[in-house]
Amino acid sequence: MVEFMGQPYAVGLLHRLAAAGVDRLDLLVGRHTDHFDELVAAGRAMAVTVSVLTEDVPLDTAGAARRLLRGSGETDVLVCNGDVLTDLDYAGLVARHRKSDAVATLALTRVSDTSSFGVIECDSEGSVTRFIEKPPAGTTTADTINAGTYVLDAAAFDLFPGDGPLSFERTVFPGLLQAGVPVRGEPLDAHWQDLGTPVRFRDGHRAVLEGHCRWPRAEGMEQHGLAAVAVHRSAVVAEGTKLEDPVIVGAGVQIGAEAHLHDAVVLRGARIGAGAVVRSAIIGPGGVVAPETQVGPEAIVVADADADGGES
Repeated sequence: MVEFMGQPYAVGLLHRLAAAGVDRLDLLVGRHTDHFDELVAAGRAMAVTVSVLTEDVPLDTAGAARRLLRGSGETDVLVCNGDVLTDLDYAGLVARHRKSDAVATLALTRVSDTSSFGVIECDSEGSVTRFIEKPPAGTTTADTINAGTYVLDAAAFDLFPGDGPLSFERTVFPGLLQAGVPVRGEPLDAHWQDLGTPVRFRDGHRAVLEGHCRWPRAEGMEQHGLAAVAVHRSAVVAEGTKLEDPVIVGAGVQIGAEAHLHDAVVLRGARIGAGAVVRSAIIGPGGVVAPETQVGPEAIVVADADADGGES
């Protein structure tokens, strides 16, 4: 539910899934369901039923999916990681899964350096033949890794009885392969990147603003021509402010005169004082940067709920 392109990331994902024909979304979260009302309401507006399902104990990457799907008879279920920015063709991925005999189809992406990733080797027909965890350079010719999006049939969990934690990467997919169950890999031409660190989060905004990734943005988020700068129309940007791309300014943000922002993500309700300089930084919702202050590089400013008035 972190704000991305002016709205919660999950709302953007919901828009993309609805456009692909999805009419039901089960959101598998931890123990708390706070903050998800906005997503449920967005689903109603798109004719998508959204359910938020909790875990009594942490269930790793596949435990909750097993609990939800096993024995259901469901087929062609999309599973999406909650921190991956991609404009892959979901409908096309499902269509290719349906044409195969696989119980699991993995979207793959190519990387130049495989030593930091789990590599997936496939044969010429697209069947997965081997999973290799972080292979040293020169030990495999494969350059495809798990892109964090799968199409599954419920039968994928038949070999894994019980309940509790379960890993797709360490147990389910290698276990299916070892048992001779068909698993397919589908290399993508689409944009793909992980958003799970502050630097990657800023880079994800850059990718969308520069047109490398097609991703929904909040209504009212307006891009300034060809520049990688987008400002919500409810934001107030004072005269003389310099926005040096990439910059994104969320709803209700106030930026004082002569401020200078570069490589900055400023989320809704934040305030940046006159003459402040913000470089390579994230200003969280409600965060405050004092006038004439320099923030960054690699800084995050968050609202302090304990301070008077809730300011940072």
